[in-house]
Formats: sequence, C-alpha cells, structure tokens
Amino acid sequence: MQTSARSGAGTNQEAVRRHNLGTLLGHVHLLGRVSRSDLTSAMGLNRSTIAGLVTELQGLGLAEQVRSEAVRSSAGRPSPDVVPTQDGAHVLAVDVRVDGLTVARVGLGGAILARATGPIPASRDPHAVADAVMAMLRLVVRDAPPGSALVGVGMAVPGVVRRSDGLVRLAPNLGWRDVPFSAIMSDRLGGIAPVELGNDADLGAFSEHLRGAGVDVADLVYLSGEVGVGAGVIVDGHRLVGAGGYAGEIGHMSLDPAGRECHCGNRGCWETQVGAHAIAEAIGCPPDRVGSLGEMLDGLQEVDDDLREVGRLLGRGLANAVNLLNPRVVVLGGFLRSLYPHVQDEVDRTLHDTALVAPRELVRIELPGLGADAVLVGAAETAFERLLADPVTCLAAAQVDVESALSVA
Repeated sequence: MQTSARSGAGTNQEAVRRHNLGTLLGHVHLLGRVSRSDLTSAMGLNRSTIAGLVTELQGLGLAEQVRSEAVRSSAGRPSPDVVPTQDGAHVLAVDVRVDGLTVARVGLGGAILARATGPIPASRDPHAVADAVMAMLRLVVRDAPPGSALVGVGMAVPGVVRRSDGLVRLAPNLGWRDVPFSAIMSDRLGGIAPVELGNDADLGAFSEHLRGAGVDVADLVYLSGEVGVGAGVIVDGHRLVGAGGYAGEIGHMSLDPAGRECHCGNRGCWETQVGAHAIAEAIGCPPDRVGSLGEMLDGLQEVDDDLREVGRLLGRGLANAVNLLNPRVVVLGGFLRSLYPHVQDEVDRTLHDTALVAPRELVRIELPGLGADAVLVGAAETAFERLLADPVTCLAAAQVDVESALSVA
C-alpha cells in the first residue's frame, strides 16, 4: 500500500510539473518577453521553482534568458527576462480562402518567420487545394533552422467544421460538403505533425483575443467578412464553439426571406447583403476581381448610395449580434476591415437605432489589431496548443527535419 501511494504521489507531482512548465511557456509565448519576477507573480510559485522551470525550457531549446530591460527601482541585480527562442519550435499555418491561399511558418512568440501566398485552384477541388497547400508549405520550410521542431499544423477554412475530426460539413462558397479536409491534409503530410482544422472566423476571434484588438477583453465577436460572412465568439474569456463546433454562422441569418439566393441554399442570408459580392456590386468591381476587393476599397475616393446601403445592412446585422451576444468588442475582419472606414457613419447610426440600449452602450467596433493576418495567426495559435499543454511530450514526438519530411510527403 505504501509503494502504491508513493507511486501515485510521484505521478501527480510529475503532472503538476509538466502543467507548470507548459503554463510558463504559455506566458513566454504570449508576451514575447517577460521577467522571471513577473512569472513568479503570475504563476504564484516561488522564485526557485520558476528558475528551475526556466532552466528546463532552456534545456528543451524553447526559451532563453537575457539581460533585463527594466529600470532598477532598488538595489540588487534585476531579474533576467525570459524570451522564446526563434529556432526551438515552430508551426505551419494555413489560411484557405475562396479567393486564395496563404501559408506561413510561425515561431514561438507568434513571429511569422516565412510566408507564401498563391491562388486557390480554379476547381476548388479539396484534393487539388491540398496539393497547392503542400507546394506552398515546402517553400516556407526551406529556411527553417536545422533542429527546429515542427509541433503542429493549423488550418483555417471558411466553412462549418466539425471540431472532433476536422470534417468540413459545409463550405458553400468553396462548394464543399462533408469533406474530410483534415484527414486529406494529414495524409499529404505523411503524419509528420498533427493537423488542427478550424473555422476562419473562430480562429480570427481566438487570435484577436490573445494578441490583437481584444486583449484583456472577455467578451468579443470577430466578424470575418470574405465572400461569406462568419463570426467567431469569445464569451467570458472562452471560445464559443457549440455542441459540434458549428457556432458562429452569423452570415446565414435570414434577414430577407424574399432576398437573393445564398450559396447555402437559403434566401436573404446576411452574407448576400454584406459579403464580398454585395460590396463588389456596390462599387462596380467585376466578379472576377473580388479577390482584390480589399485593395479597391482601400483606394476608394467616393462613396455612393449603394455602398452606404451596404453599411446600413451591416449595422442592422451587427445590432442582432449585439442584442444576442452582448459583446464588449466587435472586430471587423476580412473585407469588412477595408469597408468600415467608408461607411462608419451608416454602420454606427444603424447600430445605434436598432440595437437594444443596454448592450449597445457597452460595445465598441474595432478593426483587427493583427490586420489581415488575424485568421492566419489564429491557425498558428491553435497548432501551438499541444506544445503549450505538454512541452516535453510534444517535443519528443516532433519532426525536426521538416524540409526532408515534406519533400517525400
């Protein structure tokens, strides 16, 4: 009995140590540079324990200690700062959009170390898209430092994604239905790293909450305005995903049952009123140039009534979201990031006139703090979660010769 008790205590002690190690790495990853004394305060552990954890992270090649930049307020040596290493571990992030693809190699601390962009195959066939993604991934790993561990691949798609296995139940603007895209990519990658697949708006909300306009904001809505419109939601500091991972399909609110037919099969969905094609039509952008809509909006000199009407419809839908979710911040991503400055008066006025007073008084509209990279960074952050949960186990299973592995995948 005594042997069994000691064994259990040891197991629990090891679990606590690994939990603390991951928590400390999470602070370093998120803050980029943090003093050991601040880590002591944040984690509620003693200084010697923090020093030991930092030393272990150094031994794993994930962090290093540098001279403090703080101004000394008292006698004695200032606590050193801890920073993530750029070549210790990385993830690959993929943003699949209707109008193109972006991939990146992202290091600890959230730094985008290399990126590649390209068109999406005209057929939008899932296997063709996977092949195109693989070709771009090979580009971004070419300069990865020898020994840098690939700990995950995060991918964003504009569709309804089943969280348990990465099955894309519906991505209407891609023409996908029940596509096992996570499994397709895992097969292409030859199992060299776990693949995490998520909805683009959900990942945008995640990254803006961690690193962007929603830092220290517990209740946030990120609105992804591409060809379609979706929402990622943070409630009381946690991601709202729903029973199957399908929460946030705000673009398919039916606001006009007699309106235009939507790619989802219904009529009058909000995205038919404020999505990329509606904006493009309002400014006279040809359908085949929707991919450059952001640049066209950024260079727009005059706003006419058609675009103002899109702004009013945007404000009306936002009022529904504000009434339903009571967020502190709404972040407008995708093409809406470029649209909002042109129609801010119409959006704000309509929101003011149609939202309930109590939730309306608490909300503010923001542009993404991470700019056009919000979704890409969100994909990277979800790929880092395994490392942050258990650095030792994750690194033990990680691929370090990524370029060679991808060349044969």
